[in-house]
Amino acid sequence: MSFSRAIIRASRPNFLVLAPLCVLLGIAMAWQQQGGVQRHEVGLVVLGGLLAHAGVNLLNEFDDFRSGLDLITARTPFSGGSGALPAEPGAASLVWWWAMVALFGTVMIGIYFLWQRGWPILIIGVAGLALVIGYTRWITRLPWWCLLAPGFGFGPLMVLGALLALGGVVDATALVTATIVLLLVSELLLINQLPDVEADRRVGRRHLPIVLGLGAGARWVARLLVGGYLLLALGILMNWLPGSAWLAMLPLPAALWVARRLPAALDDSAALPRVLGVNVAALLGTLALLGVALGLR
Repeated sequence: MSFSRAIIRASRPNFLVLAPLCVLLGIAMAWQQQGGVQRHEVGLVVLGGLLAHAGVNLLNEFDDFRSGLDLITARTPFSGGSGALPAEPGAASLVWWWAMVALFGTVMIGIYFLWQRGWPILIIGVAGLALVIGYTRWITRLPWWCLLAPGFGFGPLMVLGALLALGGVVDATALVTATIVLLLVSELLLINQLPDVEADRRVGRRHLPIVLGLGAGARWVARLLVGGYLLLALGILMNWLPGSAWLAMLPLPAALWVARRLPAALDDSAALPRVLGVNVAALLGTLALLGVALGLR
């Protein structure tokens, strides 16, 4: 494997679709609030989200390789890292440098919007950088912070950050949307931690499945999934979200299937990847449909 291919693989390109979907929610709300948005600013917001996500992935890959986690984890298509650096150890320093380049690009875009929109962007930016820098090193040792941190990054920070960057204001619709993303993305990271429990424990991590056990972790997956869809329904019934947001409930049967099948799949190495895959599809489908609904409001 060449160094360039290792860098691309370490950025986890298959998962980078999550950032544009979260940014899309902010763009759709800004569009509705203002009757339009500047195209170049939309491009910058999408690029900033992609760079932030890629930078986080690259930095996590570097940290997990340096800690030895990548050498002992059992990889699935949805957990355990990309395997890029164990296959090409010499690319480690380049992965770190490209993580810094991606994060520097994110900061530069943030400075532009700080100049355009003022101090709320600074709060979003500082919180985001703290999350990126602290996640692998410290937050993964704090179970409840580790549970909510990914959702906080993609929900309140990325969704509301995109909205504010485009000149929108945070209202009930924005808060409900960001909280739905918080719950569902936190669930995504939690379920993907389940196959890695033993490896994570050996390098000193203390996330929820390590502290409470796999069974409790599976129950929290179900709670976060159900909570996200209940909040979606409540938002529609309370007129915080448009009626068209019922579209985003279409993946609910798949999500319920994940919650029901997960406990048994924990002991079945053949079934677990399928459950993880359906979970990813349900999440991405929900966010995409919610984005469409908010744009059609």
